Amino acid sequence: MQISRLKLKHQILLIFLFAIIIFTTMECFFYFSFYNLTQKRAANYGNTIIEQTRQKIDSVFNDIKVSTSIAVNNKKIQEFTIEDDDYKRDFDLGTYVIDLMEYMRSFNSYVNGIVINDKQGRRVSSLANANGDIFFLNQYDEFIYAYKNDSDFFKRGTFTHLLKEKNTGKDYFFYLAPIIESIGGIHFSQKTGYFSVMVNMEKMQELVENTELTPHSTLYILNSRNEVVASNNANFRNVLFKDILSGDRTSLSNGLKTKINGEDVLVQEIGLEQAEGWSIVSIVPVQELTTDMNAIKNTSIIAGIGIILSLIILGYFFLNNLTRPVMGLVADMRKIGERDLGFRVKVRSTNEVGVLAYSINSMIDKMEDMTRNIFNTQARLYESELSKKQAEFSALQSQINPHFLYNTLNCISSIGLEYGSKEIAQIASCMSKIFRYSIKKDDLVLISEEIQCIKAYMNIISIRYEDKFSMEINVDDQLLEMKTPKMILQPIVENSVYHGLESMDAGGSLRVSGNIDANGDVCFQVSDSGKGIGKDELEAIKAKLNMEYSERAEISLAGKSIGLSNIHNRIKLLFGEGYGVEIESQMGDGTTVFVKIPYLEEKG
Repeated sequence: MQISRLKLKHQILLIFLFAIIIFTTMECFFYFSFYNLTQKRAANYGNTIIEQTRQKIDSVFNDIKVSTSIAVNNKKIQEFTIEDDDYKRDFDLGTYVIDLMEYMRSFNSYVNGIVINDKQGRRVSSLANANGDIFFLNQYDEFIYAYKNDSDFFKRGTFTHLLKEKNTGKDYFFYLAPIIESIGGIHFSQKTGYFSVMVNMEKMQELVENTELTPHSTLYILNSRNEVVASNNANFRNVLFKDILSGDRTSLSNGLKTKINGEDVLVQEIGLEQAEGWSIVSIVPVQELTTDMNAIKNTSIIAGIGIILSLIILGYFFLNNLTRPVMGLVADMRKIGERDLGFRVKVRSTNEVGVLAYSINSMIDKMEDMTRNIFNTQARLYESELSKKQAEFSALQSQINPHFLYNTLNCISSIGLEYGSKEIAQIASCMSKIFRYSIKKDDLVLISEEIQCIKAYMNIISIRYEDKFSMEINVDDQLLEMKTPKMILQPIVENSVYHGLESMDAGGSLRVSGNIDANGDVCFQVSDSGKGIGKDELEAIKAKLNMEYSERAEISLAGKSIGLSNIHNRIKLLFGEGYGVEIESQMGDGTTVFVKIPYLEEKG
């Protein structure tokens, strides 16, 4: 039986029955999807909390490692550990060493005490409180003996496991780093002492306790031996160690749903980047993450039942009030093709079918007006598309400046730690020039202005890396008064430094050149002698540059690229597909980026 041969009211009945079945199926699907969504929400929430805590702890540990690294490489501290003259050691060097340790300890609230031990058994300390007495007990000396004889420890520092003081029962852990003599004496490249930093356990505990969790959630900081360094709850410790961490811990990174004391919990673990083998574990009751969503779930079920009942009632009215007017409407529509344009559909009711009939008549009346207006509509659509592209271009352009500012501020921070205020003042001056240039409202600027921006950036890099690389700019003089899009060369130069030259010990070079090619277009080349790019990675970069515009714009606007793709998109938006960015590279032979734009003269 063909449905088309059924009467209209029977067809409407089948449609409503089919709609009810489909909606019921969708309601069931929604219920189970919502249930799975709540589980994913629980996992995402736990992951967000543990990731935020990991970043805080890694930041604390990184500060300790960086300040310790600066200290152990300090010339006077190295001289202090090898000096045999007690007078010179105590008065000439000792005062400086103690002041340095006092500064480190007062600067970082997570440091409770610092002790320097040399190989002759002499030591000097800076302690925050009585907890530092542990440094002078035999128990401490026995504790770090194993670390002193560890071959890996000779190469780098390490965070220790817990030391429990026998008298008070308090726990301690330390960051230990060897002092390697590098000033060229008879002990050159040998261990001459040890730098011990006592980490403030109370501050670590406060960090964990201040983490925003659900009321009955638990957070642990575990060291490489799975010892609890800090926690906001000690009730689950034995269960955590014996039952959870004894299994496959790789599954914990994405969240493992299990039962503890009969309660469904979500357990997640993330390793710390700054302390090998250390991790953060969170235990979050699933019920606390999904309770606030139960009301939404129940509401959706009630709404689904209400909609199904409404469909049944609505179907009944349709069957009784729609069939007759629709049949008349069909008959009139058949006559439209047989009569002149003056024929109109009869309006037989005031309901939706009547409105439809009236709309058909209005449509016929307005058809001629619609034809005349179509050309105006096309023009408006074209203007709308241009506005959209301009907005996309502005979004692409705005991504560059914060990225460069972020990297430069990191550079300033590094210089400040090592050299003091003079270099910072020079960098800040160059940074001010670059930033003022980057926020200019003009989309097109003089090439000479772009070159000045690059020179300021190169000045920053020269200070940052102590003239580690040679840098050269060779741009034809006739180009300096030409126009170029703003900030298209500086990000490429930045990429050459950070991705090509930074890992080199010395001798690298960077060259920026510009000329007019045979077709009269302006061509720039940014070349470095860095490590180069692997074949697979290079092919991936080229593939991204060769994407269709819509794909490139989607990637850039999503924040996935602020480098070559961004610059490539900007040039394409301004000048078309004949211009843009190309890249060539080979591992070990450096990288060259080509930028092509049209010849744009300065207008008076």
